[in-house]
Amino acid sequence: MAGFIEGKVVAVTGGGRGIGRAIALACAEHGARVVVNDLGVALDGSDPTSSVAQSVVDEISAGGGSAVASGDDVTAMDGGENIVRAALDTYGRLDGVVCVAGILRERMLFNLTEDDWDSVVATHLKGTFTLFRAASAVMRKQGSGRLIGFASGAFTGSVAQANYSAAKGGIISLVRSAALGLHRYGITANAIAPVARTRMSELVPFAIEDMGGPEDVAPMAVYLLSDAAAEVTGQVYTVAGSKVAVWAQPRELRTMYGAGRWTPQELAERLPAAVGQDRMPSLDLIAQRAAAAQTGARPNA
Repeated sequence: MAGFIEGKVVAVTGGGRGIGRAIALACAEHGARVVVNDLGVALDGSDPTSSVAQSVVDEISAGGGSAVASGDDVTAMDGGENIVRAALDTYGRLDGVVCVAGILRERMLFNLTEDDWDSVVATHLKGTFTLFRAASAVMRKQGSGRLIGFASGAFTGSVAQANYSAAKGGIISLVRSAALGLHRYGITANAIAPVARTRMSELVPFAIEDMGGPEDVAPMAVYLLSDAAAEVTGQVYTVAGSKVAVWAQPRELRTMYGAGRWTPQELAERLPAAVGQDRMPSLDLIAQRAAAAQTGARPNA
């Protein structure tokens, strides 16, 4: 339904391509005015170009919508502030932010360099923080606002993307912290963990079930930005094609108590039966992929 976020002002980072572009276009289609931010870099963060964000602005304008381009770097504090300032200077307010910007540096943990780690964590995690921080200060005064971070199923662990996985796990914790701290000010914070065909997903060396396109993810972002989601906060939603799922909140599973401080020997004797381990589904997938590799099959995620 057109007009679902009519009159709202939304900033989208990574808005020049893929999921970010789809969200920026969907926001405009549903009546929002959009700040399209994109540094316009390659997958590894190199070769920035301002034309990427501007092309989406031109597309929105051609369709009768209103948008402004931003080429600011979200990894810098003034980058997040400049994106918020662009919204305020152009439209006088800011109702929601969607942080999609990200890069990849894929290597096994023992091969990751400091730059591989720093650049990925800076773009994903710090890039979400810089905009959340600047936007929440404005939204607190307004008494309303929507913060949306982008996670990934990789937050549960990744074979060759420890940097990316750690950053996505950090985003989820940041979102939950924002939800707890900002609820009293009428601000919600949520995360979307998409499964969609993008420049990044094309590098995954195995098949992924239920994979949709960027346009399948956009409606969830529009919904979370809307007044209809005013009471939805601290959640992580997966969108994969027509599938929508919510992730469980962290909680203790099993507990045991001792008479005092535990000794290592006592833990070895009692912990396996009384507390045990939580199943790690990703390890099962690794085993399936290893078995499939021996037969030449292409396993599903």
